[in-house]
Amino acid sequence: MIPEAGLKTPLHRDDWTTTRLKYLLERKRRDLRPDDGVVTAFRDGVVTLRSNRREDGFTFADKEIGYQGVEPGDLVIHAMDGFAGAIGVSDSRGKCSPVYTITVPRPNAQAHTRFWAYYLRNLAVTGFIESLAKGIRERSTDFRWNDAGNLLVNFPDRDTQKAIADFLDRETARIDQLIEKKQRLVGLVKESEFAHIAQKFSQLDARTWRVRHLGKLRNGAGFPVDLQGDPSQAIAFFKVKHLKVHGLDAAITETTDTVSEETARSLRATVFPKGTIVFAKIGAALLLGRFSMLGRPACIDNNMSAFVPNASLIEPNFALLGLSQADMTTMVQPGAVPSLSTEAFYSFGIPLPPKEAQSKFVDEFRRWRATTVQIVGKTQQSIARLQEFRSALITAAVTGQIDVTTWGKQGQTDRRLDEIEEAMQA
Repeated sequence: MIPEAGLKTPLHRDDWTTTRLKYLLERKRRDLRPDDGVVTAFRDGVVTLRSNRREDGFTFADKEIGYQGVEPGDLVIHAMDGFAGAIGVSDSRGKCSPVYTITVPRPNAQAHTRFWAYYLRNLAVTGFIESLAKGIRERSTDFRWNDAGNLLVNFPDRDTQKAIADFLDRETARIDQLIEKKQRLVGLVKESEFAHIAQKFSQLDARTWRVRHLGKLRNGAGFPVDLQGDPSQAIAFFKVKHLKVHGLDAAITETTDTVSEETARSLRATVFPKGTIVFAKIGAALLLGRFSMLGRPACIDNNMSAFVPNASLIEPNFALLGLSQADMTTMVQPGAVPSLSTEAFYSFGIPLPPKEAQSKFVDEFRRWRATTVQIVGKTQQSIARLQEFRSALITAAVTGQIDVTTWGKQGQTDRRLDEIEEAMQA
């Protein structure tokens, strides 16, 4: 019998069963063990011991109040990051904070854990969880069990769930391998670019100036959540997420976060001029060393710093190339969370020829990298199409839009992957 009321997930089939998720999965609260390591649900759906990936960039609680045990095979939902895909089946024994929901199939329930991991992550990547959370609490993306458990979900019998999960394990692994291969190519191309820049800087016959003499370093300002998401004001407000992976390509200009001059003053937020170089100043993002240039007057949030070049001494694009050579791991203050050492940043040196030579240097580099920009652009487009295909395939499988028993025999995945590859070569 189908419940008469409740939040219904998309794309239901009449010949599948519909019920509340809490009747299939139950929350589990396990005691801790002395040797438990911390388990984390990452946004790519992997749930594993934090030590299996990395320890940097995380904060550690002094007192583990409310922590709970996790076992391999548990379906884990991150209440705060679930909307972004932090949902999956744990591969490790350990412990996690109370922000996680640990679930297992109810006895005799028609529930296969891996199927439900795909099902719920699909709700995340398609935006359903975010829309659900905002509908319940304005500007909140909490996905607590009280909300998740009451969802009206649509599903086949357990054997079919397992067949779908097995199918998706195989097909997504193939797609992921292709994506990883293309990402390595992009990484190698970009490494060659930075190596080329380093070589060209080493060949400059010019005195090296410390950054402290070439401009001013300024910090961003706090950006209250209730002011975010307004694209109608005059002044852009950029955050770490706006930093380009490769800031040498183009200045950052687009954002849905804007403020008025009056609001900027009330926040005591500096409006930085076009040509300012911005980067992350705290956390793991700092260590990535992503520098971007503002393409319009803008404020930045308090997780970022801004370097305003002295235009009489250094051309902004030349400064951007110079700063791209900085090893940010050497510019970190001691502490649990990486943060920028202003003194170390100011002490970084950039060879400084006359401004005319700086402009020539930038122009020559851009001509040199024109081919690599094209390669990277096409490869990134190909990666995006593979990711779109992956998401669409998961949606189609967990909602019964395709027959997973015949999909492979018909060569559907092969055909789609060939089309994506041909488009890249065109």
